[in-house]
Parts: sequence; C-alpha cells; structure tokens
Amino acid sequence: MYGVKGKKFRRQYKKSLSGFKDWKQKSHAEDWIIYPENCSHRLSLDEVALSEGELYTVLTSNTARGRKGSLVAMIKGTKSEEVTDRLLKISRKIRQKVKEITLDMAGSMKLIAEQCFPNAMQVIDRFHVQKLAAEAVQELRIQYRWEAIDLENEIIKQSRDKKVKPDIHIFENGDTRKQLLARSWYLLYKSREKWTENQSKRVKILFREYPDLEKIYHLSDSLRKIYNQNITKSVAMLKLAHWFKDVEESGFKSFSTLKNTIINHYNDILNYFEARSTNAAAESFNAKIKNFRLQLRGVKDRTFFLFRLIS
Repeated sequence: MYGVKGKKFRRQYKKSLSGFKDWKQKSHAEDWIIYPENCSHRLSLDEVALSEGELYTVLTSNTARGRKGSLVAMIKGTKSEEVTDRLLKISRKIRQKVKEITLDMAGSMKLIAEQCFPNAMQVIDRFHVQKLAAEAVQELRIQYRWEAIDLENEIIKQSRDKKVKPDIHIFENGDTRKQLLARSWYLLYKSREKWTENQSKRVKILFREYPDLEKIYHLSDSLRKIYNQNITKSVAMLKLAHWFKDVEESGFKSFSTLKNTIINHYNDILNYFEARSTNAAAESFNAKIKNFRLQLRGVKDRTFFLFRLIS
C-alpha cells in the first residue's frame, strides 16, 4: 500500500520500531525471562511447549488473568534445580509475600514452589485431577473400540470368504458398534446435564451394551461433582472418603491408581476448597502462546518471539 516490501518492513520493525534492540533481557531471553514487578500474592506454575516441543516452565500472576502483566517468569526446561536457581533472582522480600500457588502434581513443580515460595499454600489444580479421571474412562472406551474393530474385520473377512454381504449389526440410532464407540468419545467428557438429545440416545445404547463404561463414567462424574459443589474443605474430605469407597468397590485398576495419586497429594488437592483457585490464568497464558505461534506459522527467532509475546 505504501510501496514498502513486506520483508523490508518486518526487518525494520524488528531492528528499529519494536524496541527489541534495546530490550534489557534480550541477552538471556532464550534461557530465562523474569519480571518481579508482575509478582502478586497468588501465582500459577505450569509448563508449556514453546516450539519444536521445547518445554518452558512458566510462572504467572493469577490476578492478571492471562492479560498484560501476567508473566512473572519463563524459564527454559523443567528441572527443579535450574528453574529454582533462576526464580531465586526475584528478591526474597517479594517471594515471601506470595500466599498461594497453583500447580500440577509433578514432583519438580512442588519442589520449585517449596524452595522459592516458602510461605505459599500449594494448591493442586482441579483440572489435572479431573483429566486423569477422564483419561481412565477414555482408556476403557478405546479398549472396547479396538475389540469392535477386530469383530467387524472378522465379519467382513468371513463374508468375503463366503461371498455374501457382511451382516454388521446397526443399532436403533443408526450407529454400528464401531461407530457407537468412536462417536461417544466427546460425550464421555461431558456431564449428563450437558448431553444433547442425540447424545442421550447414543449413551443409552452405549451403557446398555457396555455396563462397565457406565460404572466408570459414574466414578468420573462423581469426582467432577465434588469439585463443582461450593463446599468447605472438611465436607470435601468426607465426600472424597465416600468416593474412595466407591472406587474400591468398583475394582477398576485405573481408578485405584487415581485414588492412590489423590491420597499422595491429599492436602494440596484439598487446598482447592479453601479459595477454589485453579491454573486458569496459566492456561490462558499458554493458549496465548499457542495462538500467537499459530499466527506466525512457527517460530524462527525464539528470542524475538518471546519479546513480541510479552510486549
């Protein structure tokens, strides 16, 4: 429009207009970035893949809610020793003011939080717990789906040998067994109240054909409902105890593993019910990174990408 070539404009923007040349953290940005002034009383600790699967540990402020001023620190790698060494560059006075930090169940994240923010209450993000439960349900669905695929392949093979049309059973909603299991993946992530009319019909057939899927879905949904209720920490303890009993009686190995995982992080998981804090701010910032990376169709200059991201 103004007679300037795109490549030349990008070059001028990077070298002069953007302020990238004078960025104070430019020399070490690819390894770590720290903004102590963005530190608040409530923080989130998470990890994100920046480019080519390279993981970075990201510390964000919950009060900024993923907007400008969210980033407190972004450090290459997830090793607790390296991340702790960088975070300790933030003054002790600022770090001691942090009262709460949300994180996942990784041991390295817990160690980082303990060493860098000793006064902060650690809160295990509810969505990491619920994700494990949802994955256990999907694991059983996928197992049944492979069995259905094998069954259909065998029917087709036998029909081909006999030179007759394959007799593949079709349910009342028009799904074959293989399709029923494939098309049920999304609805098993949702609560019953959010199923559409067609999904309700499909799940009715699914649970009729696979009673174990109904039992395991009920366990996952029960855990979600505990989190969704506005209850105190003591009430949550009681409800989780009942849920543990249901898990033991069900006999599902995957949920027994989940139960043991919750027990190992019991206090930090229950801390959620103090103020119902989540890693939503960190996830919002991670989504911003992914969307920005998608707009640029990849990352060529990682340092400049980080500068653009936080500016």
